[in-house]
Amino acid sequence: MTFGFIGVGNMGGALCEAVCKTVDKTNILISDYNSNKAAAFAKTLGVVNADNETIAQNCDFIVLGVKPQVMEKVLDSISSELNMRKSPFTLISMAAGLSTDSIKQMAKCDCPVIRIMPNTPVKHGEGMILYTLNGVSKNNCEQFVYAFKESGKLEFIDEKLIDAASAVSGCGPAFCFMFMDALASGGVECGLPYNTALTLAAQTLLGSAKTVLESDEHPEALKTAVCSPGGTTIEGVHALEAGAFKATSMNAVKESYKKTLRLAGK
Repeated sequence: MTFGFIGVGNMGGALCEAVCKTVDKTNILISDYNSNKAAAFAKTLGVVNADNETIAQNCDFIVLGVKPQVMEKVLDSISSELNMRKSPFTLISMAAGLSTDSIKQMAKCDCPVIRIMPNTPVKHGEGMILYTLNGVSKNNCEQFVYAFKESGKLEFIDEKLIDAASAVSGCGPAFCFMFMDALASGGVECGLPYNTALTLAAQTLLGSAKTVLESDEHPEALKTAVCSPGGTTIEGVHALEAGAFKATSMNAVKESYKKTLRLAGK
């Protein structure tokens, strides 16, 4: 299978790096509106530097790493190449708010479309990639999942839920980074050097996340298990509850979701 990446910004570039671990680099083509950037990136990874038209004409999977507001322009510019193809191909879009049907309409062709919502930890192989399918065969889906497996965890989700899900996993890293910094800053207030406190906070979040993923217990039960009667942790939990920690976090997800709907014109 050949993979073409149109747009290798932060997310497109990170996904391309992950695919390089599972796909022969000679079968990976990239392009970007910044041709100098694309050339340097291709040289660094050892992949093929190409252009949008070449990718549209030849690649089995075409990853559209462009922003929602320029998607129509990009697809319009390659729609003739896509429609003249004799061999099958699959479009992969990561544009927030744009449905698979919208991608087909913009491309002016009834081709298979995979819509993905990755998050920034894909760069470190610990990402969360939500994906939904439109007209994609089982074989092609399996090829896609295999190619992207080194980016982290892939989770199929119904398209009607993908915007809500991306408000959790797509926006969530920013919220986690804020909490991590807050934990570290609290440690500084207690006398720790910031870098030491940040290491403690980061590893604590990493370990806590792994505990949730590998345990059948509800997070509330896991929290309760840490809180000894009359102990130090329950005092901190009380302070978080007094500051509306849970409600504020829920509101953050909800506001991110509402913004996604506005971007999609819903």
